Formats: sequence, structure tokens, C-alpha cells
Amino acid sequence: MAKSGKRLSASLEDYLETIYHIVEEKQVARAKEISARLKVSRSSVTEAFRSLSQKGLINYAPYEVITLTPTGTKAARDVIQRHRALKNFFLRVLAVEEDLAEEGACRIEHTAPREIIDRLSQLMNYIDECPQGGAEWLANFSRYCKTGQTPVKCQECAAPAPEK
Repeated sequence: MAKSGKRLSASLEDYLETIYHIVEEKQVARAKEISARLKVSRSSVTEAFRSLSQKGLINYAPYEVITLTPTGTKAARDVIQRHRALKNFFLRVLAVEEDLAEEGACRIEHTAPREIIDRLSQLMNYIDECPQGGAEWLANFSRYCKTGQTPVKCQECAAPAPEK
């Protein structure tokens, strides 16, 4: 989150995320690399740098390398965490293709309230830990998405208990 406490635009979050990944790889980022990865013009990158710098999220001077401030690093990690949580949910629970999961995560990460992302993460943890959930449950759901049919075991599980 920016100094002012206001939420960043989706575009500025994308810049932060990209800067973070480049800095992870190379210790510093350059406008040219960011422009190429985001497929935007250099002038757009410069404008974004000014805005991120004013918000205290990056260290920026014209024609110099870019680094994240501690606040910028925290904000970038938050965006990345939201992205990963959504993508993980789309892949594992909704059983969608990788490209669609990536696209959906990119779009929703900027708008979904933090509480919803946190709840998705809790759901994923619960599925992993619950003896009635887990990998088999997810695989069965994936199969259901493809075929429209539940496994016989599901029908047995959902059947009413015999009366005594």
C-alpha cells in the first residue's frame, strides 16, 4: 500500500510486481527491461516511476537503476501473494488451464478485497488438511468439470445412512 494509504491502481501494482521480479533476478531494474516485460512505452514507464517514487515505493532518478524501498517491497510482495493465492485456487480448485488461471489472477488480484484473498488461502489450507478433502477430492472435482459426472464414491458418501 502507498504512503497515503490509498490503494494503487492496477497499472501501478503491475509495475511494482514487475520491478520486484526483475530486482529479484538482477538486484536492480532498468526502464528498458520494465518496458519490454510490460509491453508499454518508455514514456509510460517514466510516468509510472514518478508516481511510484512520489508514493515512496521506489528509488528513482532519471537514467538510473530502479530499486524498491522497504515499503515498495512490502507492497510488491502483497500483490504477488494475492496473485499466487488466486492462481493456486483457479488451478487446483476450479481446475482451469494454466493460461486462464494466470489471466484471471492478473485481473482479480487488483480488485478483490484482502479478506476474500485471505479466505481463499484458508480454504486451500483446509482442503489440504481435511481428511474428506485433499488431492483426491480436487482430482474428483477436476474430473467432474470435464465429464459432468461424480465418482461412484461420491454417490455412496452422499447417500442417507441406513436406518437401524
